[in-house]
Amino acid sequence: METITITTEYIKLQDLLKLASLVSTGGEAKLAVVNEEVTVNGEVCTQRGRKIRPGDAVSFRGRELTVRYED
Repeated sequence: METITITTEYIKLQDLLKLASLVSTGGEAKLAVVNEEVTVNGEVCTQRGRKIRPGDAVSFRGRELTVRYED
């Protein structure tokens, strides 16, 4: 599982996908979510603006991500 460090309370799902270089644009992120290709905590997520917080697990195209707060 890959860990992404954030400095804010949460990160929106679409922004996480872009930050992790899983997609290159917001439009691509939107399509991935609309096409039900992304799971959050094991469930398909259809909200690209979903708030991802430390402890959440995101899966997309065989890659798994989690976030943590910057120390």
